[in-house]
Amino acid sequence: MINGAETLHVQPPSPLPSSLPLTPPSTGGTGYIGGSVLHAIATAHPDYSITVLLRRIPKTFASTYPNITIVHGDYDSTSLLASEAAKADIVVHNGDSDHEASLNALLSGLLTKPKPGYLLHLSGTGIVSDWRQTDQLGTKSDVIWSDVDSTSLAKIRTLPAGELHRNTETILHDIAHTHPDKINIAIMCPPDIYGRGLGLGKTHSALIPLFVHEIKALGAPFYYAAGTNTRSWVHISDLTRLYLHVVESAVSSPNPEKYFNANGYYFAATQEHSQVDLARATGAILHRHGVIETAEPVQVGLEQLDSMARVPRFPALGRYLFASNSRTRAERAEGEWGYKGEAEGLMEGLERDVLDALEG
Repeated sequence: MINGAETLHVQPPSPLPSSLPLTPPSTGGTGYIGGSVLHAIATAHPDYSITVLLRRIPKTFASTYPNITIVHGDYDSTSLLASEAAKADIVVHNGDSDHEASLNALLSGLLTKPKPGYLLHLSGTGIVSDWRQTDQLGTKSDVIWSDVDSTSLAKIRTLPAGELHRNTETILHDIAHTHPDKINIAIMCPPDIYGRGLGLGKTHSALIPLFVHEIKALGAPFYYAAGTNTRSWVHISDLTRLYLHVVESAVSSPNPEKYFNANGYYFAATQEHSQVDLARATGAILHRHGVIETAEPVQVGLEQLDSMARVPRFPALGRYLFASNSRTRAERAEGEWGYKGEAEGLMEGLERDVLDALEG
């Protein structure tokens, strides 16, 4: 089960009964990642029995998913989360990646099961972003993070406490290390995501809409310093394929240790792009549609960068989104399942995402 917007229990007919709770990242009905993953699982496996925990129910949910059972709850329904997790064989947690109370509730429920349960937890490559390093902002980093290399994984598991998502990843690493015989954990760590979502609620991710908003406010696309800082990306449909691989491994693999706990860290990147290249491409689209007068990217200073995308919990969000590096490789998924990008690339599908952002 999941806390927050939605929880999903899946029970395949054989050989392993499986309950899968899914939490979308939004606080409303169905989130961008959670709704897409739910749709992918329900579509690929109509034989699964699914229960979803929802805070708000989209009007067309019952007609779209007539065989899915709904339980009402949210991130703070910790008793409900624990009890539902105790009944589930697989929990897919795609809600607030940093919400410790809900994660602890799910873990406590799973740990009461007589047989080891499974947890897929949504994290993100913000954990390896260099947004704190002022001298690195706007400049391409040579650091590329691996999800199979032991040195890279050791660094990820010992990052400072203040890094993004580190609080919940620490909990998960500790539980996987302490109770490897009682629970199987996969940490799903996607990069920036693009493409239209598959669910009934939110259908676009965060970075492109925020970038479009700031470009409109400035009147031009922009970059910081050289603009060569580089980030990894994945299409939402490719990400859901990775989720399916991991869920299906939980259902059918006789060797869970091959896919979970020590071997359960999954990057999802299929490509990478620099900020200045994204600025040029986005600017050209917005200029072509008459939104801005110039398509040529402009350089912004640190003070201006810090005025962008302001949110109370993360005042440096502009640095993170538009000037940092987070380069990752999905080597584990590629090695296990031949995973690579099958959807159109970011630049090929960028116009659709930009126009979606303009429409709100």
